Amino acid sequence: MSAELYGAGTPVHQGSCLCGAVRFRVHGDLAAPVACHCSMCRKVSGHFWASADVPRTALVLERDGTLHWFASSERVRRGFCTQCGSALFFDALHLDRISIGMGAFDAPSGTTLARHIFVADKGDYYEIADGLPQNPQ
Repeated sequence: MSAELYGAGTPVHQGSCLCGAVRFRVHGDLAAPVACHCSMCRKVSGHFWASADVPRTALVLERDGTLHWFASSERVRRGFCTQCGSALFFDALHLDRISIGMGAFDAPSGTTLARHIFVADKGDYYEIADGLPQNPQ
């Protein structure tokens, strides 16, 4: 993808899994990330999952030979690296956007956490005390 397609000056955010076998870039600004505390996100990430939604058309997979998709429900799949195990993507198939884990980005994201969701399901070993909005579901 080139600057002609996205326009000169369009921000580009790059990222990868831990081992680098999966690499991606996102063209455009990142939406403010959301922290999800549901049991599935906690199990897939080892804590809570913080991700930013981007339009599907803004995501470019540069290397994806070890990217595998796990169908966590009929409408959602989760992308991870089969080599290092890094959780990378949350893909609600019916939407025109995809969520990317904030920890996968290489450089500062230029955004800050917006809110917490599914806090009714959060782990009992931590508190959420950052003052951001908290949605029970």
